[in-house]
Amino acid sequence: SYLNKKESLPKSAITIVGLNLFVSLFAGLAIFPAVFSLGMEPTEGPGLLFIVLPSVFSQIPFGGFFLTVFLALFTFATLTSAFSLLETVVSALANGEQEKRTKLSWLIGFGIFLVGIPSALSFGVWSDITIFGKNIFDAVDFLSSNILMPLGALFISIFVSFKMEKKVLEAEFFVGGNYGKKVFTCWAFLLRFVAPLAIIIVFLNVIGII
Repeated sequence: SYLNKKESLPKSAITIVGLNLFVSLFAGLAIFPAVFSLGMEPTEGPGLLFIVLPSVFSQIPFGGFFLTVFLALFTFATLTSAFSLLETVVSALANGEQEKRTKLSWLIGFGIFLVGIPSALSFGVWSDITIFGKNIFDAVDFLSSNILMPLGALFISIFVSFKMEKKVLEAEFFVGGNYGKKVFTCWAFLLRFVAPLAIIIVFLNVIGII
């Protein structure tokens, strides 16, 4: 809906996945050796971001500068991601009526802010509140990352594969380039059978069933 009609979706998908994989591998190769070399324990989430990494940066020349740049880029990444997620809800509720967008953006944004307060306080005055042994932040993070996102991906793959018309999929797939019927058939097969199975396996592994 927001892309130029000449933009190739397969090419964009490959580029995004490739860059994401490269940055993730590069970050892992850059951060964790430094963590181990300083005798620190690698953690994840807030512990890694706000405790381990500042300690690592403090041990290198110009560490304060690099830490500031890193946190600024992290803030930019989180804000842009938040805006894109907010746009999804606003666009669905506005239903094409531009005059509603501003009001909805403020209302939904404020609602998200209120919902996020317990997670922020879970590291302070509400640190004693636990849900299945996790503080509020970790519980919400587990719910969103390990439950809602895999289920969302599963439902999307099933909906696109079995509910959307083939001609609609082909029209979107071949925009910006002709990749051939065989490539489309292969993609459709992966989306219909391989992707759901892989997502289910990952989901069951995350929740501890397998």
